[in-house]
Amino acid sequence: MRIVIAEDDALLREGLTLLLSAEGFDVAGAAGDPETFLALVDEKKPDLAVVDVRMPPTHTDEGIRAAVAARRAHPGLAVLVLSAYVEQSFATDLLADGADKIGYLLKERVGRVEAFLAALRRVADGGTAIDPEVIAQLFATRRAGDPLERLSAREREVLTLMAEGLGNTAIAEKLFVTPNAVHKHIRAIFAKLELPPDERVDRRVAAVLRHLEGTRR
Repeated sequence: MRIVIAEDDALLREGLTLLLSAEGFDVAGAAGDPETFLALVDEKKPDLAVVDVRMPPTHTDEGIRAAVAARRAHPGLAVLVLSAYVEQSFATDLLADGADKIGYLLKERVGRVEAFLAALRRVADGGTAIDPEVIAQLFATRRAGDPLERLSAREREVLTLMAEGLGNTAIAEKLFVTPNAVHKHIRAIFAKLELPPDERVDRRVAAVLRHLEGTRR
């Protein structure tokens, strides 16, 4: 797997490069600013990009805007965004064009190497990996009348784990329930979020997007 890194902190940039190289990934380049990152993506054609949210010159949303631009220029590109803080609007901006091959993690997850690598591989394989803290804060700010209000506490737990990219078996193990129980909860989530069967739409992805977009209304 070929990876490009965009991180303005030289120490973290070098640490990510060493970590991923040691794990057998092909780190094709590392950039400290959005322009160099986009040039690297065009040149190296990576499978996945690891991108910091806040980059020069203003250290606000340059990383997210670069990630969105890279995805639109290279539709098959997987993107794992790293942020020091929970920034809800940035998460939903990144997911606006779809949740496939998207990850949004807090930087503290990088220190939890196994969890970070598992999220990275999940995103590269076409899945979604949203930081649990992002999900928790999105639930905390949901509005009255939002369809998410219809979900039970257990259904919210299941949806949170779905947003992290876990499958039914993994969710069952996390919650100490059977896979059949998880299946029933997911069916209830689809019903309450008014997501009928549709061959054109992945309902798991749609549920996660509905979840993430709920605070924007």
